[in-house]
Amino acid sequence: MRDRTMRGLVKPNRGPGAALMEVPVPVPGPEEVLVRVKASSICGTDLHIYNWDAWAESAVVTPNVFGHEFAGIVEAVGERVANVKVGDHVSGEGHIVCGTCKACRTGNAHVCARTRSFGISAPGCFAEYAVLPAGNVIHNRPEMPFELACLQDPLGNAVQTVLAGDIVGRSVAVIGTGAIGLMAIAVARACGAGKIVAVDVRANRLEMAKRMGADALVNSAETPMAEAVRALTDGEGAEVVLEMSGHPAAIRGGFEAAANAGRISLLGIPTDDVPIDLARHLIFKGISVHGITGRRMYETWYQMKGLLDSGALRLDGLVTHTFTLDRYEEAFELVKSGNCGKVVFTHG
Repeated sequence: MRDRTMRGLVKPNRGPGAALMEVPVPVPGPEEVLVRVKASSICGTDLHIYNWDAWAESAVVTPNVFGHEFAGIVEAVGERVANVKVGDHVSGEGHIVCGTCKACRTGNAHVCARTRSFGISAPGCFAEYAVLPAGNVIHNRPEMPFELACLQDPLGNAVQTVLAGDIVGRSVAVIGTGAIGLMAIAVARACGAGKIVAVDVRANRLEMAKRMGADALVNSAETPMAEAVRALTDGEGAEVVLEMSGHPAAIRGGFEAAANAGRISLLGIPTDDVPIDLARHLIFKGISVHGITGRRMYETWYQMKGLLDSGALRLDGLVTHTFTLDRYEEAFELVKSGNCGKVVFTHG
């Protein structure tokens, strides 16, 4: 197996772009599994890596196969692996954690300070094969399409964001309708939210938000966000604000749009400092604020699986384009344009 090669999409050096290269097929260690990748999807993180911004410079190991959202079939397992067998349909949790620090041992492994990240600081899945620890394997029903199964990593981000607090019957503002924002709308709808307001600056994204279950749409390039959200919630503001964009102005607008005693869950990553009036926007309003990263390991996965298996959560129409890996430049340019939903690579 050590002499086998495969095609992999590699970040070869510390600059923009990528290269499709022949690289060695990874060899699983005693507690790892080798997966033949059947589908993978492009994440906003992958776009950061492809473009090579300041975050990528600080976090990404090169040269490295990148990509972290995938589904496939197990081809080989290490000698000490007992929970996975050859032929299993699987996806994977991308946070490779130490398991021994205080965070890991108190149910907070998703914020382990020693995390290695699949496809960022460890080899990823934009390739024919990928290796990951057996403990990170997530089993999929064989009948689940690979194009859906590969979306579970980002879907887990949406599930954790939505379920960080009470959602049933509450008014919700989802700010930023990229792929995870769209997923959050579908999750909130499946979990019994009240009125769902989608906020974005792009008309095509707002139309997708409507199809995913949003009750009202706000184009914040045309209408002040906080005023619009309050008008749609009887002047109260949104009881739950899910900030998915990371845009500093949108984050400030989310605090303004939140109802007194409301909840704000922050998933979007700002590239600049975000000044807010703590007294007016947070303290005197009695706001609860949650920072969201990844998925709770592994509570979020079980919640997500339950929603999908029940049929309550549907992601029809979220995948708008599929490509083979050799068309990666076209795929990344499409994602960069924003004129798409989720973009998936099919690996054959």
